[in-house]
Amino acid sequence: MTHPALQDITARIIERSSNSRRAYLGRIAGMRADGPLRGSLSCSNLAHGFAACDGSDKQALRLVEAANIGIVNAYNDMLSAHQPLADYPEIIKRAAHAVGCTAQVAGGVPAMCDGVTQGQAGMELSLFSRDIIAAATAIALSHNMFDGALCLGVCDKIVPGLLIGALSFGHLPVIFAPAGPMPSGLGNREKAAVRQQFAEGKIGEEALLDAEAASYHSPGTCTFYGTANSNQMLMEAMGLHIPGAAFEHPGTPMREQLTSAAAQRLCKITALGKEYTPMAEVVDEKCIVNALVTLLATGGSTNHSIHWIAIARAAGVVIDWQDYNDLSAITPLVARVYPNGSADVNHFHAAGGTAFVIRTLLQAGLLHEDVKTVWGQGLGHYTRVPQLGAAGVEYVDGPAASADTAILRPADQPFAGEGGLRLLSGNLGRCIIKTSAVAPKHRVVEAPARVFEDQEELKHAFEAGELTGDVVAVVRFQGPRANGMPELHKLTPYLGILQDRGLQVALVTDGRMSGASGKVPAAIHLTPEALADGPIGKVRNGDIIRVDAVSGELSVLVPSDEWQKRRQATRKSQHSAYGTGRELFAHMRQAVSEAEAGATIF
Repeated sequence: MTHPALQDITARIIERSSNSRRAYLGRIAGMRADGPLRGSLSCSNLAHGFAACDGSDKQALRLVEAANIGIVNAYNDMLSAHQPLADYPEIIKRAAHAVGCTAQVAGGVPAMCDGVTQGQAGMELSLFSRDIIAAATAIALSHNMFDGALCLGVCDKIVPGLLIGALSFGHLPVIFAPAGPMPSGLGNREKAAVRQQFAEGKIGEEALLDAEAASYHSPGTCTFYGTANSNQMLMEAMGLHIPGAAFEHPGTPMREQLTSAAAQRLCKITALGKEYTPMAEVVDEKCIVNALVTLLATGGSTNHSIHWIAIARAAGVVIDWQDYNDLSAITPLVARVYPNGSADVNHFHAAGGTAFVIRTLLQAGLLHEDVKTVWGQGLGHYTRVPQLGAAGVEYVDGPAASADTAILRPADQPFAGEGGLRLLSGNLGRCIIKTSAVAPKHRVVEAPARVFEDQEELKHAFEAGELTGDVVAVVRFQGPRANGMPELHKLTPYLGILQDRGLQVALVTDGRMSGASGKVPAAIHLTPEALADGPIGKVRNGDIIRVDAVSGELSVLVPSDEWQKRRQATRKSQHSAYGTGRELFAHMRQAVSEAEAGATIF
């Protein structure tokens, strides 16, 4: 039986979205046609479209009788998670040929690594890359040569961007195929300890680099439960993977068979067959709610409090942070994966992984089972797990019990009674805070503000020994309009050290912290941002700020008459809008929406 609160939250989202969803579905219906769209291309158009194909594929495309799959590939060999995608097009083409269909690489999309750009100027392009990827996906699919799309991508902004772009072609069936995580390396707790030792000056760069290289060591997704791996969990819960695709290692027979199975399933669900499953019918209000619940139940990335708002709106569905907050209140935390625990995603997968999470949440009435997926009607398909059989991938029932209750627990015996993502509001605006990795004793902090305008300022203050008391670090001019809303992970070791010294510590920022948000309470994505005259711009050093993740309050404790008279601060130093391509994104900084609207230009 579906949880009553889940029904109520879903119903209000459906009502709120009624006009925009109807308009979206109307646009998608207008893009459908009788038979493949390439049948309406001129002879010259079609000849250009198959000029590079071999003879048999040319003949199939001329006859317009079999499905042609468009591959949208985020491959590059600098991202460890995307390097395995180099081999996927040939695997997909072979699989499509085996069932009488064809496949073409429709286009590539950019894929940048936040792990490489952290703390660098390139990080100011990161959030905006999502919308560039969405536009590039649309360009790839704009040729009307395709009956379905297979999207290849894994990491932070790449999957959301592919999703947003593909939703503009919601008349096509779309399946996502990931590459899987790298094997486990240096443990996450050990890695975090080394980073903190470096921040304290106890070890040098050589030792730090050795530790990082032992952690990030081979092809595949980084193994902590950040945005990339949260993406994969949500793809399963939305029914956009084939079941069990998320966390198999790259380069294995199982991974190759899963990719082949995704291609062949896509061939079966185009409009040319009897199981037509357009993406617009998969991604609806219930699908979006399932994604959010699964995110909350597993302690996933805070980036998705931005990305999934933008994704939902691309499908005509309107959600906001109140929805996240209310879903979190009824969603038990069933997983402990770093940074919310010591385990990595390989341990999570071995303990039961996506199939167990979806099973236990369905049993608790916390997911909508009655949804359409790329594998068929009903989310129950995703409680099954793949095995290799004589004919390729075969499915059996997934685990009914966790193999390790230190990592995964059933919904009726959770690690915590709620999902740990909360809305904070008050006279500083609205923001979110992730509490699943924050100890209860640190969830309410009331301390003097220390104001910074970037990560380097805080680092210098720490190294100068200036941060000796309780502090709420206010880091402003880090929103999407200011500089593209970079992640602020350089702050984590320094604030963590202060907390370990017994101080009350919190962070308030209009920037991001993402999937690695950890033990220090961080009020992030503060809206409106400082550059949009948000109240964070009025905070002064020494103001007492209350960050209360229990009651949901974020306030500066300044007398109201004084607060009203305060003027907005201006940046102490002019932000550089040039270098590392930042000048090319000026129009996006000017047009971007606020964080709670998805921080998007669309």
